Amino acid sequence: MILHVTTRPAWQQAQEKGSYTAPSLEHEGFIHCCGPGQLEGVLDRYYPDRQNLLVLYIEESLLTSPLKYEPSPLVNESFPHIYGAINLEAVQTTEALVR
Repeated sequence: MILHVTTRPAWQQAQEKGSYTAPSLEHEGFIHCCGPGQLEGVLDRYYPDRQNLLVLYIEESLLTSPLKYEPSPLVNESFPHIYGAINLEAVQTTEALVR
């Protein structure tokens, strides 16, 4: 299971569209994800003051877009990157973040 942090409006838009994309897909070529044990670090680094976030729990084996684990230049860890849209069937559940 991998995770992706987004907003409720972005997730609602994905449900209407039939797949989920993020701005990073256009700008960097992939959608940033993390493992469950990496979530707190991601939130602390990139979303310290953000509220009303949603976590997508994604089953890797159900993805139709390529998935690669790649090292981060900021921390000594590899992170999952999805090279394409996330098909809705791969999202097993969502969870509102309370911080």
